[in-house]
Amino acid sequence: MQYKRILLKLSGESLMGNSQYGIDSQRLNEYAMEIKEVVTQGVQIAIVIGGGNIFRGIKGVGNGFDRAQGDYMGMLATVINSLALQSALENCDIPSVVLSGIAIDPLCKAMSRHRALENLNKNRVVIIAGGTGNPFFTTDTASALRAVEIKADVILKGTRVNGIYTADPEKNKNAKKYDTITFDEAYEKQLNIMDLTAFTLCKENKLPIIVFNMNEKGNLLKIVKGAKIGTLVT
Repeated sequence: MQYKRILLKLSGESLMGNSQYGIDSQRLNEYAMEIKEVVTQGVQIAIVIGGGNIFRGIKGVGNGFDRAQGDYMGMLATVINSLALQSALENCDIPSVVLSGIAIDPLCKAMSRHRALENLNKNRVVIIAGGTGNPFFTTDTASALRAVEIKADVILKGTRVNGIYTADPEKNKNAKKYDTITFDEAYEKQLNIMDLTAFTLCKENKLPIIVFNMNEKGNLLKIVKGAKIGTLVT
């Protein structure tokens, strides 16, 4: 098995399924089963989820809120998604814990490297909510930061496409997929994999990223076992 400890990055929008916003219970349960398959192989897994499905579903957001206030609202949205995933995992008999960059007793304890590692070593899924705990940073940056903190082998960025392309494959049929690409090449080509802060953090810490289609059943387990799926950034 190639990876022993991974950080899985999911967008909040991925939880919507075919809905306009919110959480699709079927999609949530599908993800929980995919994660269960990995956990039962003895892999330690931390998860960071965005909050776009909740945050963008609130009428009027973006009008009348400054950036800092809006970011704090987004952090709370990630807590909602994280608690939902925790519930789905527990329904699959997978122990998990939610840690957060912003502690919200009694829902979740504050994120710390020591607390995350302690739970990972007890074979619990660690769901990390609340971003970095600070405004002006994305969940991409949070996932890179947390992955470095827990010494993850890789960041697996689950998307709805099967890798990184020269252009948006949903809009351009001639877009070509990269099987592998370096951080420098991705930067030069201005490929939107993660925001620049997250990308730089991964590069400086030599933390590889794999972008893959999370909605294709079995992909997560195959990658963990070493299959070449998606696009590898090194």
